Amino acid sequence: MTRQYAAGRARNAGEETAGFWTRGARTVTDLVPGLPRVDLVPAVERYFELVQRTVDINRRLTVRWAQAVGTLSGTVRKKAESAGDLAREKAEAADNVMREQAEKAQQAVLEQVKKAEQAEKGLAQAAREQAEKAEKAAREQAEKAEKAAREQAEKAEKAAREQAQKAEHAEQGLARQARQAEREQARRAHKRARERYEGLTKAELSDQLAKRELPKTGNVDALIERLVEADSK
Repeated sequence: MTRQYAAGRARNAGEETAGFWTRGARTVTDLVPGLPRVDLVPAVERYFELVQRTVDINRRLTVRWAQAVGTLSGTVRKKAESAGDLAREKAEAADNVMREQAEKAQQAVLEQVKKAEQAEKGLAQAAREQAEKAEKAAREQAEKAEKAAREQAEKAEKAAREQAQKAEHAEQGLARQARQAEREQARRAHKRARERYEGLTKAELSDQLAKRELPKTGNVDALIERLVEADSK
């Protein structure tokens, strides 16, 4: 009975330990959905090897105790039974130790999860800061580009106004030159036209005007101007 009790307690402790491992793994998965899967099988196998060795040790001790009790009687048997009670206490103590180890393992898993969450928050914060810096740099570059574009547009507009003013001044200069040339040409033509009549007397000029049925009054200069005007028509 003692052997069965010890083996049963060890088995129960192992099952509870497996439950702790399962709950710990599920907790990790629930808390950090993006966390990569960790292979817990080797650790579980090593733990249950320890449990099995504990069961084997308890079994051997219990078998020896039962063999010894089988040859005893009376007061000695009672003492042996007391020793059996002690063995059960040892088994319970081993059960408690295994449970404590399982709880520690679960706590370690939770601490790792907490560290992973903190690391993830830190990475997210760093990513946000980098995104904000990149956005700020992009805005600054856009503002600089816009400012440069405005300055270039203003320079181009100013240059265009200056060119238009220069073209207007040049056009006005050409117009003045053209008018001056035209007046000079007209003056020369008028002079050449007067030269035809300047050698004639007043009577001859009057005859020319009479042929053209023009007035003959005025001095010589007036008569010549009248004839030149008639020739220009």
